[in-house]
Amino acid sequence: MTKTITVLRSIETPDGGRCVDLFRRADNSFGFEEYRRDTEDGRGWFPIGHYSGTGHASEAEALAGALSAVSWLDEFVS
Repeated sequence: MTKTITVLRSIETPDGGRCVDLFRRADNSFGFEEYRRDTEDGRGWFPIGHYSGTGHASEAEALAGALSAVSWLDEFVS
């Protein structure tokens, strides 16, 4: 069975090296994941936080969880 997610918001550092995606799953639960990208190798984004399995009831709760878990994120959330 394919796990389908819809990314609702992606928050990226200005240097393009890290991002956090907030997403909704097919079962209408929400989650987030932190990613890293090595721009010099061109291979794309790699999950580094291992948070994608956590479940939240809303996008706002997923954002709160991400802010609590990802140390750099609060600097880039408006």
